[in-house]
Amino acid sequence: MKTEERHFAEACAEQFQTVARRWRIEEKVTTVGMDSARNMIAAARIMPFNHMPCTAHILQRCITVSLADSGFVTALAKCRKIVGHFKHSPANTAELNAEQVSLGASRSRWPRTCLWRWNSTLEMVKRLIRKNCKWDKLQRLETLLEPCRYVTELLGGEAYVSCSVVLPAFCHLRRVMEVTDEDPAYVVRFKEKFKEDLASRQEHTNYAWLQIATALDPRFKDLRSVPKTDREAVWTTLAGMLHEDSPRRSHTAEEGPAKKRLSLLQMDSDSESEEEVQQDRAIQRYRAEPCTALEDCPLQWWAAHAGAHSQLARLARRYLATPASTVPCERLFSVAGHIVNKKRSALHSENVDKLVCLSNWLKDE
Repeated sequence: MKTEERHFAEACAEQFQTVARRWRIEEKVTTVGMDSARNMIAAARIMPFNHMPCTAHILQRCITVSLADSGFVTALAKCRKIVGHFKHSPANTAELNAEQVSLGASRSRWPRTCLWRWNSTLEMVKRLIRKNCKWDKLQRLETLLEPCRYVTELLGGEAYVSCSVVLPAFCHLRRVMEVTDEDPAYVVRFKEKFKEDLASRQEHTNYAWLQIATALDPRFKDLRSVPKTDREAVWTTLAGMLHEDSPRRSHTAEEGPAKKRLSLLQMDSDSESEEEVQQDRAIQRYRAEPCTALEDCPLQWWAAHAGAHSQLARLARRYLATPASTVPCERLFSVAGHIVNKKRSALHSENVDKLVCLSNWLKDE
């Protein structure tokens, strides 16, 4: 749908709800993935859906802010100047290639940093280190950015990743960014700024939703990525959600007047406490299950164990279906941008949809 109005929060919220009504998915949508723009966050507060910010964008913003506030600025400027010297001059590039051939080295391109291309700074640094540029700062920067690259590729890969991975990934980054006695001042400044910026951005995420999703993931249900003081509170919240979704409570609400009067006699008995005990036992049975391998799919695990954990399986489908980032969706917009160019500006919208689908299907094959 084409948006004619300016992208105010109210207009964006109305547009999202109009699309949901037209596609008849209002009852199926639980969360809406967005970037961290202010109008998008304000629109999420208006809509009846939960908001899940793109964690891959959050991580890249943390890296950008940390690099700008550290001692790597001068070293990176020199790196860009070296790469730009060969990039902007065909004669210098030819001379470099001839020198590499004479030394028996393979020809290699010189990547440079780009704000819109993630991990490009790390690629440039690694290439310069490979070319025997023995800079201590570059080697330390590579050590700092390599874990960020791993998490970026995990969250922003081609396949959709569940939001249950977000808290373990952030916990891994915080552990890697712990200051040690051997770190120089500029590394300490980078690590402290990274952790500070990541904590401030994490406050604006749907933290409660991420905690429940992590608990429902059989790979991370030990909740090591959650502070010890909050772990039991997560299970208590999950037990309360089971109590609200209990089919027995909804069944009594739909009973007739005669059965309703009889059900009032059970309100003073121990039936409610027995129901709570059963829900606690359901959670205890799930917690007693062994954690699965990191390579396993949590949705496939729940599909195989839905009979043993029927109540929790319904919640798992709702929470684990939320993607951790919007990167795969944005790649589709990039594909559409390559298809609809100046020479093909007259393409009909239906043909554009078909070409985008074909591109995605051919890539999967």
